[in-house]
Amino acid sequence: MLVLISKRILMALATVILVIVLSGTLIHVVPGDPVTAMMAQSVTATPEAMAAMRSRLGLDQPVWQQVLIYLWHVLQGDLGTTIRGNEPVAMLLLERLPNTLTLAVSGLAIALAIGIPLGFLAAVHRGRIADTIVMVIAVLGVSIPAFWLGLIMIQVFSLKLGWLPVAGSSWRNILLPALTLGLTYCALVARMTRSAMIEVLGEDYIRTARARGLREHQVLLVHALRPALISIVTVVGLVFAYLLGGQVIIENVFSWNGIGRLAIQAMLERDYPMIQGFIVVFATSVVIISMLIDILYGFLDPRMRQR
Repeated sequence: MLVLISKRILMALATVILVIVLSGTLIHVVPGDPVTAMMAQSVTATPEAMAAMRSRLGLDQPVWQQVLIYLWHVLQGDLGTTIRGNEPVAMLLLERLPNTLTLAVSGLAIALAIGIPLGFLAAVHRGRIADTIVMVIAVLGVSIPAFWLGLIMIQVFSLKLGWLPVAGSSWRNILLPALTLGLTYCALVARMTRSAMIEVLGEDYIRTARARGLREHQVLLVHALRPALISIVTVVGLVFAYLLGGQVIIENVFSWNGIGRLAIQAMLERDYPMIQGFIVVFATSVVIISMLIDILYGFLDPRMRQR
């Protein structure tokens, strides 16, 4: 098990370093001069001011040197400062990160709470009307854009019924965006649960358990569902990554003060240090979550410990 943990940690570190290097070179991939783009609407965009901005961002140095300097600063926890406001990027992102993680975890909890029972129901009644209904719901969940569902939620529960607020950061404000994310991604969980359950129900030990005279609910809940959950765990990391990516738009729809909303504002203002910092923090969060899921899967499935 220690070997598995060590491998996953080394892979995570290598991935994070690669992301930092790529995000450090991102500013050079953008067409045109980034300083010109950032200061296009500024009344102080004189050649001297643009040269000072270019020197401040280190853009007057060779690309390889800029990337190495950025990597060194990021490894020390320095993501630079914002163009507008001259505030530390790391501090601003860390202030918003708890809100983003709270929303992602809430959406994941709703997706699992709805998706696992639906997938279980579809697998048990495979080929019947219940299975068909669940699959139709799953297809609709995958097809409907999250932002459109969020707007419908606001229209129904906030504007018409008046049950929940449209925007804010209290516990009541998180219900609509979390429900939107949960309903969007519960379809993926339901489909994976159905597939895992169908595979387990075809195993020999399930037939043996039924031949021993065990009740059907014991066979399904004890001998089938628990092994199927091992496969479902591998999907949790994928769903969580989707949630982190998908809530960039949802945070703006519901005015939720997370790093996604901060990133959109930075894109509109062409604040490149903030955009780079968002990429690093977002990718690092996904890598850490994926690493923890892999380690958890190693505890649940001894076969993974040999890889």
